[in-house]
Amino acid sequence: MPTTSPDAVDLFDPAHLDDPYPLLSLLRERSPVYRVPGTDFFVVTSWDLVTEAVSRVGDFSSHLTGALLRQPGRPPATFDMDGGGQAVHVLATADDPDHLTQRKLVQPLLAKRIRGLGPTVEQLVDRLWSEGLRGDRIDWATAMADRLPLALIADIVGLPDADVPQLLCWAYDSTEMLGGVVESERFTQLVTAAAELAGYLHTAFTAARREPGEDLLGVLARACAAGEITDTAAVLTLVQLVGAGGESTAGLIANATRILATRRDLQDELRREPALLPAFLDEALRLESPFRGHHRHVTADTELGGVTLAAGSHLLLMWGAANRDPARFDDPGALDLDRRSGANNLAFGRGIHFCIGSALAKLEATAALTALLDRTTGFELVEDAPPQWFPSIFVRRHTALPLRIH
Repeated sequence: MPTTSPDAVDLFDPAHLDDPYPLLSLLRERSPVYRVPGTDFFVVTSWDLVTEAVSRVGDFSSHLTGALLRQPGRPPATFDMDGGGQAVHVLATADDPDHLTQRKLVQPLLAKRIRGLGPTVEQLVDRLWSEGLRGDRIDWATAMADRLPLALIADIVGLPDADVPQLLCWAYDSTEMLGGVVESERFTQLVTAAAELAGYLHTAFTAARREPGEDLLGVLARACAAGEITDTAAVLTLVQLVGAGGESTAGLIANATRILATRRDLQDELRREPALLPAFLDEALRLESPFRGHHRHVTADTELGGVTLAAGSHLLLMWGAANRDPARFDDPGALDLDRRSGANNLAFGRGIHFCIGSALAKLEATAALTALLDRTTGFELVEDAPPQWFPSIFVRRHTALPLRIH
């Protein structure tokens, strides 16, 4: 099987960043394990090969060791994320047994908090709606999708609500680093922002060690005192939860809403039958996966789909491409509320690294969309203020989604 398409493609072409699916379809059909020219990165796009790679945890480590960085006029560079092998990896980027230890610390608290979060989520949605609605318009991305997830994460972690705007900036800066579309000057700013976020959370964690509460800071502080986790791993776990925890939910809330904004018939159907909302969210996740994919590190010389992979090379497992694979889903580009396999998508990952916050993300999205549907007779995109996608090969998120409300 060839490792390149007949014609070399540019992952960073603005047209592909705005609408990646024609390119991903081409790669899936002709070169499902595609080597990005001039790099040691391979883009994996078919359902079978993505799920195979996820299951081969011995060959493909979850450690985030490198990220692609666009270089105009030259092949992309690989930015070292591993510190020469010295980086500490946690949760989504950790392998077992470290990953399992960290997940067992975080997951019970999340499950407990989610059971009682309903009223809090609804109150936040009410406040954000009131603050964001201007006449018959609301920017759903900045007013609701961005702010709701970080406010809840701050509450779960044990951080002040007043710090949420700054946390949101730091969070999006951290995922921007992995999106590849970063100029050198901006990259320096992102590295500084990452250090500031880590410093802020280190200060909060140090305070929690002195007086642990019942929030996540307290859980990790007690685990650290018991020798179950190191200080460094605890702080980095917090960094990851804040940095990436809101990203998937923000993407889901805005991406699902954009679909609805172009389908008045679908809005009406969900108003008549609210019980269909979970099926709609599953289809929205499949069609517009909030994370386009995730990284894997090749631990030893091996192969995938007939393509030779050298030790030290990198995979980009493209959830968004696998979720539209016609070998897995009939008519994959269509939104089908009766699709029996719709919930079995890869938007939240697969296997041991299935997203720890998936239930929270669906809870928030359900509350936000229910409010939008209940408080309107219809909504649509604004012609003179079109939606804007955040330019990234890593996330699928809006920077702006103005809606006209009826």
